[in-house]
Amino acid sequence: MAVNLQEMMKKARDAQAIIAYWPQEKVDEMVAAAGWEVVKDESAIACAKLAAEETAIGVYEDKLLKHKKKILGGLRDLDGLKTCGVIEEDTGKGLIKIAKPVGVIGALTPVTNPTSTPAGNALNILKTRNAVIFAPHPRAKRSAKLTIDFMRKGLEKIGAPVDLLQVIEEPFLELTNELMREVDLVLATGGGPMVKAAYSSGTPAYGVGPGNAAVIIDETVDTREAAKKVFLGKTFDNATSCSSENNVIIQESVFDEALTAFKSHGGYLCNTEEKARLEKTIWPDGKHLNKEIVGQPAGRIAGMAGIKIPGETTFLLVPGYITGAGDLFSGEKLSVVLTVWKYEEFPEAIEKVLKITAYNGLGHSAGIHTTREDRILELGEKAKVSRIMVNQSMSFGNSGNYDNGMPISLTLGCGTWGGNITSENITWKHFLNVTWISKPISPVVPDAEKIFGAYWKKFGK
Repeated sequence: MAVNLQEMMKKARDAQAIIAYWPQEKVDEMVAAAGWEVVKDESAIACAKLAAEETAIGVYEDKLLKHKKKILGGLRDLDGLKTCGVIEEDTGKGLIKIAKPVGVIGALTPVTNPTSTPAGNALNILKTRNAVIFAPHPRAKRSAKLTIDFMRKGLEKIGAPVDLLQVIEEPFLELTNELMREVDLVLATGGGPMVKAAYSSGTPAYGVGPGNAAVIIDETVDTREAAKKVFLGKTFDNATSCSSENNVIIQESVFDEALTAFKSHGGYLCNTEEKARLEKTIWPDGKHLNKEIVGQPAGRIAGMAGIKIPGETTFLLVPGYITGAGDLFSGEKLSVVLTVWKYEEFPEAIEKVLKITAYNGLGHSAGIHTTREDRILELGEKAKVSRIMVNQSMSFGNSGNYDNGMPISLTLGCGTWGGNITSENITWKHFLNVTWISKPISPVVPDAEKIFGAYWKKFGK
């Protein structure tokens, strides 16, 4: 059946008009209702099972954990927030800020997180009194629809218009492009071409760049503990996350110890010949990532490459020597393949992070395992990334975890470095317009002496 986008848009606009002036308590009830219906056990299990079955990537148990954790964490972040009416007042400056909805949002969602991404975005969008039409990846369309159907049940129970949340059931490129032209704001979570299309639509858009996390392990930490955290981040949901560790840069004095730790968790170190075979499998044309390896277990990837590995292997290790296009393994792999690098002095580790992210994943993220505060700050000062995780698994930490303060979100801005408008995790505040009311105050006259005094003393007036 052909999709009538204009009809969907009318339903969305009519629904949004109904809630445009709802009070905070009614909005909060709506968010809770939609959130509960999609996060309760039977719904979460159904969503995770269908996502694993439909996409044939990742791990069911990890998808279930991600679905529940990110939705509950998102609800935690939204709890008690004021998003209706006056949200800020500064009497000293005579300013009052009033929150307003954006309208209808078009959200493009990825195959890698087909339930947690739309659910999380939907809750932020409802909290800010907007409507949304989702355009899911064609390989994840049933998962996205099931997710939103659960949330629509919640809306129906409390008398909210169900058409605040809609999904294009048969997505295709031309229709998605039309959607982006019709809505008031575009949210694009996915690959580079999708984000470029969003920015070219003529509609204001939030897009996110690709990941390629480069992580440093220095000599001051418990190497086994650091390696365990990298292993957990690398293998979670078979590395479908854009935050998965892709490159680990290890101080030479603990390099062998780290490799031993990786092997104890099922890591298999490829030799030169095996690395070459793996490269041809992951990048068949020498440039583009093979979609067949994305989110697949180590055994399947190794089998495709003709590499014999032990049955207990959970991820593949390859040595890195050259950063950039000279070695494709320094880029994002979206698979349980981790590139390991060795460094001598800390400035060399920083330089590797800079070169790796400049090649792929600029603006996204980096990590460091250290006890040295000065090294954390040095990496923070120099790395052109939007988030740095300290002594954490990247897959869990970047998008917000119960044991860190990052905002829960699976849509991660990469700043101008990554061609994005924001370097933040996309949350509720990105779906608001704000009206500033300004009242007159006593004049605040600029003090020329305060502004220029130091300069005048040095150079005169």
